[in-house]
Amino acid sequence: MKSQILVTGGLGYIGSHTVVALIEAGYEPIIVDNLSNTQISVLSRLEKICNRKITFYETSILDKAALNKVFKNHKIASVIHFAAFKAVGESVLQPLKYYENNIGGLISLLQVMESNKISNIIFSSSCTVYGEPETLPVNETAPTKEPTSPYGATKQMGEQILKDSFSNCIALRYFNPIGAHSSALIGEMPLGVPNNLIPYITQTAIGKRPHLTINGNDYETKDGTNVRDYIHVMDLAEAHVAAVVRLENTAKKYEIFNIGTGKGNSVLEIVTLFEKCNNVKLNYTIGPRRQGDVIAVWADATIANTVLGWTAKRTLKDGLTSAWAWELYAQKLGL
Repeated sequence: MKSQILVTGGLGYIGSHTVVALIEAGYEPIIVDNLSNTQISVLSRLEKICNRKITFYETSILDKAALNKVFKNHKIASVIHFAAFKAVGESVLQPLKYYENNIGGLISLLQVMESNKISNIIFSSSCTVYGEPETLPVNETAPTKEPTSPYGATKQMGEQILKDSFSNCIALRYFNPIGAHSSALIGEMPLGVPNNLIPYITQTAIGKRPHLTINGNDYETKDGTNVRDYIHVMDLAEAHVAAVVRLENTAKKYEIFNIGTGKGNSVLEIVTLFEKCNNVKLNYTIGPRRQGDVIAVWADATIANTVLGWTAKRTLKDGLTSAWAWELYAQKLGL
């Protein structure tokens, strides 16, 4: 077994898949999660996938005393930080909730790390820091723009805080994660109404939602709908493992990597492909634009490919079929 890795938000969507990837790579993940946007049942399903017990602490990263105990109980080598709220639309409606958790929580975590002399951290950043990019695909040298949402602002602030205070940090700016683990035992299952496209599609297809509303069809894109770079969540998880390896084997520095496929697909393309590859029909309508949404963004992931030695391997179809397989399994579980 390699080093112990603290994974904040480790029972969430991306966090849980990264826990699997870490164990597959020989690391020992230590999960911290306050269950604000997930369920404790994820832990048992993770343990079934990995065929082993996984250490878990139910606590908030805002609770420094509890967090400090975690560090005292383990020899943490690096931290992967996922514990942040992530819905663009919700952040516009509840900005203080996002600033308290995403910024306050990050500062709390960093202070506890500093007091325990832990300097390695991988930060879950986002392509939202680019705002509406001037050129596509967007690379890491592109200027960050005035954020279009409080969520995007917290990612920009988080990057700046880390750049100022932690020398051994990798910020992964990732694009739109989709899909589920091949076992269909874990996947994206937000509490309440989904804010992301794919779980809204799968919940509509299975009957949890009466219809899918596409937010705008009058953008300057090939079919009028928003364009995004959709990356399979297991590819994204494996990028975090590659970042851990780099943190532990290179001189201390602050680095940024785009994590995406390098391809852009529109919302309507995703809807059509989902219907085709899963043999289902979606009930969808066109609604107004959603505040905070950029028109189009997709990644230039060349630096991640060359420096991290990581590439996205799974297809868009893989993401959409695995997301549907997970939704069908979640229905059996009553989720």
